[in-house]
Amino acid sequence: MRKNYIALDGPIGVGKTSLVNLMVQHLGATKILEDPDNPFLESFYKEETGAAFQAQLYYLLARYQVLTEAGQSDLFSRVTVADFTMQKDRVFAHLTLSDSELLLYEKLYGVLEPQVPKPDLIVYLQGSTDVLVERVQMRDRPAEREISRDYLAQVAEAYAHYYLQYDDTPLLVINTTEIDFVKDTTDFRDLMNQIDAMDAGRRVYVPRHQS
Repeated sequence: MRKNYIALDGPIGVGKTSLVNLMVQHLGATKILEDPDNPFLESFYKEETGAAFQAQLYYLLARYQVLTEAGQSDLFSRVTVADFTMQKDRVFAHLTLSDSELLLYEKLYGVLEPQVPKPDLIVYLQGSTDVLVERVQMRDRPAEREISRDYLAQVAEAYAHYYLQYDDTPLLVINTTEIDFVKDTTDFRDLMNQIDAMDAGRRVYVPRHQS
């Protein structure tokens, strides 16, 4: 199966960027990282009025711009690994926006999303709420200091619900709660072997020592 464009997805703090960096080094690939600087994000985490809609539209347009420019530059004809997907935008929108905001959002998303190249493979990372809280605290981004445990749990649940029904592209599901690919090179090499063997459909990653 062609795997020139691999995208990682999953809740906040699950370890997408760390794994992307490992994969890029291993594959000699190009990487696309999402810009974490959203001018409305801190206001959103403080639950200020209107900030959720502003933050979501900013992310939607930023993700659209990055991915369409990559497609137009023929970047995806080479091995490329991204730490986000266009799909994640909709996951967050349905979690955070009011009904009236979501109505407007869906109209805009419906125009933009078909223009964005689809990944050849999505790697969906899961993690327990305790792990997400710990990892968010460890990286200590100023805008994320207001994130509550309940919100991280809601994000993880929204992702699980979305990918339970997902069938647009091949999908590899990884629970990272007890796996650290940065520290365990054996698990990382095993993961890359499983990615290489992926074909159409869905697969759950099982570390070799657990199989």
